[in-house]
Amino acid sequence: MTDLISTPTSVAEGPTFGLTRFLDPLRVPPVIRPHSWWHQDALTVTMVRTAVRLHSQLPPTAVWAYDGHFPGPTIEARSGRRLRVTWTNEVDGKMPLVAVRAPLASGPQNSPGFRAPDGALPAGVEPVDGVSDLPSWAVVHLHGALTGGGNDGWAHNAVLKEGSQLTEYPNRQQATALWYHDHAMAITRFNVHAGLVGMYLVRDEEEDALELPSGEHEVPLVITDRNLDTDASGALTGQLLYKVPYLTTPTGQVLHLPFTGPFTLVNGVIWPHLDVAARWYRFRLVNASNARTYQLRLVDDETGEPLDDAARQIGTDGGLLPAPAALPAGGLVVAPAERVDLLVDFSRLRGRRVRLTNAHPTAAPEPSVLQFRVEDRDRHDRFRLPEVLSTSYVRLHHGTTVPDDHDHVFIALVPPGTAGEGHPQMWELRELTDTDRPPGDGPAPGIIQLTDPHTGRVRTFERVASLFDDTTSVFIDHDRWAVWNFIHLGGPAHPMHVHMTQFQALSRDQYPRDPATGNVTGFDVATGGTTAPLPAPGPGRPLDPQEEGWKDTYLVGPGEWLTIAGRFAGATGNFMYHCHILDHEDEGMMRPFVVMPAEAARFHVHRFGGGHHHGEAANDTRSHGGNAA
Repeated sequence: MTDLISTPTSVAEGPTFGLTRFLDPLRVPPVIRPHSWWHQDALTVTMVRTAVRLHSQLPPTAVWAYDGHFPGPTIEARSGRRLRVTWTNEVDGKMPLVAVRAPLASGPQNSPGFRAPDGALPAGVEPVDGVSDLPSWAVVHLHGALTGGGNDGWAHNAVLKEGSQLTEYPNRQQATALWYHDHAMAITRFNVHAGLVGMYLVRDEEEDALELPSGEHEVPLVITDRNLDTDASGALTGQLLYKVPYLTTPTGQVLHLPFTGPFTLVNGVIWPHLDVAARWYRFRLVNASNARTYQLRLVDDETGEPLDDAARQIGTDGGLLPAPAALPAGGLVVAPAERVDLLVDFSRLRGRRVRLTNAHPTAAPEPSVLQFRVEDRDRHDRFRLPEVLSTSYVRLHHGTTVPDDHDHVFIALVPPGTAGEGHPQMWELRELTDTDRPPGDGPAPGIIQLTDPHTGRVRTFERVASLFDDTTSVFIDHDRWAVWNFIHLGGPAHPMHVHMTQFQALSRDQYPRDPATGNVTGFDVATGGTTAPLPAPGPGRPLDPQEEGWKDTYLVGPGEWLTIAGRFAGATGNFMYHCHILDHEDEGMMRPFVVMPAEAARFHVHRFGGGHHHGEAANDTRSHGGNAA
């Protein structure tokens, strides 16, 4: 799919703005393991303001960091062992970044700084009001954790300096790489950009038995992108710069784009290098960028020869794959918040310098990510790539592993400009009967009619919520299966993240799109609804083997109808789902949902059919946001 994947032919190099590529060694965050106290695993992590060097040719950069490290320390926990973490806020001062908005025509994402040579602001560039006044108001979300709503990092439950967030993580999930980051309401993009990210590894016996590369041969790779301010001479100051581009349409509407920066960092270092032995390594990779999607490739640094065959993916967001998977042709697409468990056999690359590069169409001007410097000698390596990884893995299918009696949630991803909004929107949908609104009766604001690809029946949906504080409409009974349907009607690709459980992708279908706008043909932006029932979508891009693993974040491309299935077991409470482009999340693409015991749900009276019990009535719509299963 051209919106998501490109096929490079050589290693491209771009401007480095005075910084030397691959000059600095990769930093590896410290590992902290919980200590036991009264038979309870516990630890304390403290958020502080500190200064770090993002590159040895830069002055120190002020950041907010967990335990003083950017990224934060890697926390290791054992599956099934409960861990209590006290997240303490001891951050001094205000937000350590400069935020401005600049016309897209000025190329704000492709260069650092924003001031004219005389120090004045160029035409159209202006500060983002209020960002410099933000205090350290923060709340931690352990992304991918199966934990109760009270421990999940509810966006409104952030704390100020000298406050603490007390959390408990049961770790009742298979071995995997999670990551923790800030999730404060409306300012997540700034808090994360300031440095509040870190990795969290869960270990279990199934993983132990594989004897995967470990110790110094297991390396976290936390990938981010940043921009930096400049002084009057044009020299980089090291000051974090959040420069947001915008454009004005011919009709005068202003559309804002998410932040992306010209500098790619790994573990808080711009374009680092890593000396590696000629043996297998395991890399625990997370895309912690605010908005940038990466399409990662291994290439020879001198010749550009593709070297992807030396790598195998063995895990996704939620844990191990059933078997190792080769990297997709053209590179491994990793959207914001996605994790990749990757093995690389450097014994096949002795003496080479190998570049990890970003081949995505939206890559930074300099696409380099990281350089591996492989020793030129033989190594005795006992590790052998196993044919089978996870014997506990089960592939989900409708009607078998996903029972027929399950709920459906329908979400529309709506293009910028719809109903006059200058950013994309996320609509929660409720299905109407033909009596409520007959097929073909439209267009009307918030009404979407589509043809079911399985039955051929026209189904009509109405928007019931879009902003976070609109009435909650999605209620799911504890221990119940739900299929989530994300229908992308136009605009940029969205990495959709649902809290509380892990999912598997069931299908991707594709709608035809208007070549002029890129929006789904039949969706009217001006009205904010479909002009006629959308036809049944055709087959979409096939699921990669990697997408069949357990995941909590999925990239949904324009025109796609993606279905994912998960079981909402093991925890209850208020949770969130959202686009993980943090600008989109903060601009309104985030909504709550509730998981509660069925026995209690029957007494819960609310707008969307509360007080009912599953099976009590054929038209019971309470537990799937008003949508027919």
